[in-house]
Amino acid sequence: MSAPTLAPGEIDAARESLAAWFERAQRPLPWRATRDPWAIWVSEIMLQQTRADSVIPYWRRFLEAFPTPAALASRPVEDLLDLWAGLGYYARARHLHAAARRVVEVHAGRVPPSAADFAALPGVGRYTLGAVLSIAFDTPLPVLDGNVARVLSRLVALDADPKALSTQRALWSLAEQLVPSRGAGAHNQALMELGATVCTPRQPACLVCPWQTRCAARRLGLEATLPRAAARTAQTRHTLVAALCLEDSPEGPAVWLVRRPLEGLLGGLWELPCVEVPVDPGATSPDPLRALGLEPDADTPPRSIEHAFTHRRWTLHTWRARGVPPAHLGAEVAHVPCAHLAQVALSGPALKALLAWGVEGAPRRRGAGRARREG
Repeated sequence: MSAPTLAPGEIDAARESLAAWFERAQRPLPWRATRDPWAIWVSEIMLQQTRADSVIPYWRRFLEAFPTPAALASRPVEDLLDLWAGLGYYARARHLHAAARRVVEVHAGRVPPSAADFAALPGVGRYTLGAVLSIAFDTPLPVLDGNVARVLSRLVALDADPKALSTQRALWSLAEQLVPSRGAGAHNQALMELGATVCTPRQPACLVCPWQTRCAARRLGLEATLPRAAARTAQTRHTLVAALCLEDSPEGPAVWLVRRPLEGLLGGLWELPCVEVPVDPGATSPDPLRALGLEPDADTPPRSIEHAFTHRRWTLHTWRARGVPPAHLGAEVAHVPCAHLAQVALSGPALKALLAWGVEGAPRRRGAGRARREG
């Protein structure tokens, strides 16, 4: 696919109208009031796949606890995961922790302004590189996230699979054409804001869009159908049997939890002791729990939940049980008072299971963003 091109006059006019719109219409988000590259970096990591209104309280609490890369690097990653609880997509937190340590080790604790240095940090891809350096240092680098891809696809009426490599190359090329040599940070934020608030996936508000007269999709009546929906990947199904070991403790009722290893799906999160069994819609036997040394209450029916990831779906059957889960199930085993569950980085399936059993103290939070990526 050949990359769409815009004439110099079109580019200048598009920049000017977008800048004027952003000046009057932008939301007063707190990270827009700072030029601290660390605060901006944290906001961009949190905003990936998560709504801005959900991010604001997490961003503020995070910077109170970890105001600098050195503050984060000095703490174990488990502390960060617990603070991140409820925000989701915990791989972002693990990468940020590793990057903070690299900043301390290699760059004396200062976020590097060099594109080559910043791109070499863990978890920094092309989007994060462009967003952070353009906003914090006004480096003329483009950004391309889901919102920007939608805006640009409609601008030039690009009817192609948005996830295809050729489409991504075309959209990055278009973003590069549009980014100005000065004011790149404001320009990139304006593009993202336009996609988040006006050029939305459904029912775009074209009448208030600064690009309504130059939008090819609008002229063709395709604004509601572009970009083309990406083909869905089939999910694999998995069945698991879990144990709710709820006992008394000096601080009241407490539940046994195991922490998953840091690497892999749901890395570093706490969950109920569980074991995967062959997929069988009719099978809910507690026998696999006995093999773990736990004693399930076979007279009380299990409670079952479904949890969807990007490419897989879990069915989790949870039984009331007694006993202490064996250490080999996770990196740690802990008896957590139910009153403290809101401060624990619970996996989504574990939280659903606790709520299904009506465990007091289980946080009744909703997902902060739409699921797109596992881990």
